[in-house]
Amino acid sequence: MTQDDISRFRRLSRAVTTQSGALDTSFLGLGRPLGSARVLNAIGHGKSDVAELRDYLGLDSGLMSRLLRGLETEGLIETKSAAKDARRRVAILTTDGEQAFERYEALSNRAAEDVLLRYSNPTALLEAMDLVATVLGRDQINIIVADPEDARIQTCVQAYCDELSGILGVVFDRQTSGDPEAESLRSPKGIFLLALSDGLPIGCCGLKGQGGGLGEVKRLWVSPAARGLGLSKTLMTKIEDHARRLGMSRLQLDTNGRLTAALALYRNDGWHEIERYNDNPYAEHFFEKSLSAATDGS
Repeated sequence: MTQDDISRFRRLSRAVTTQSGALDTSFLGLGRPLGSARVLNAIGHGKSDVAELRDYLGLDSGLMSRLLRGLETEGLIETKSAAKDARRRVAILTTDGEQAFERYEALSNRAAEDVLLRYSNPTALLEAMDLVATVLGRDQINIIVADPEDARIQTCVQAYCDELSGILGVVFDRQTSGDPEAESLRSPKGIFLLALSDGLPIGCCGLKGQGGGLGEVKRLWVSPAARGLGLSKTLMTKIEDHARRLGMSRLQLDTNGRLTAALALYRNDGWHEIERYNDNPYAEHFFEKSLSAATDGS
């Protein structure tokens, strides 16, 4: 790491600070600093549990309390005990709070559009922004179980297919490749994992139940914005954990020889090559891995 590298990062930090209005006492001209506006925004987007809200924003409890009190004093939010757990507090928008939230949304959207219009290739700009935001928010990447027909999963799978089409030089057809039925990717037969970075789908991995203690890993994909963070390895580890819970003792997968990063991942993670086990025309390498029994707390 050179001093020039550090200087370039700090240049970005200064630009973001200025563009975001972090130094303004009246963020977007609505009379509140950025901190209060961010709390209001997060609540408006459904993050009502105060403890989860504090973790999401990376605030200590003292500052979180002061910001909430300020918004309560303005009549923009109400805090109360959670319905199912009186020990937890939740924050909800009042009618005035909802109106303030909508004003912030409109102004923020307009400001974002203005920035994107400054550059002749907004797609490239957005890809760069996705990369920076994902790296900065690495510790908040969340992996959840999602339905295989969830729109976010479909977005990831379509990106997977599009990327393979570009790599292979032919249109990658899901059906020809042996696209699994959705039911085989749902518990108790299988599972589908979705990785999210502040709500943005950045990766997925499916586990297809084959019966007889056998499962097949399908559609492992990580967004270019999240590569280099170890997310593929994390997804595969979680898939193996879920496979054990579902009673699977052996997993298989296939891949193409041009996917060198995937090949390296599997070979370095205890998978061994086997003979072809399906008629997927895009697959050139076939792997299998035996799983140890599930342990308590796995």
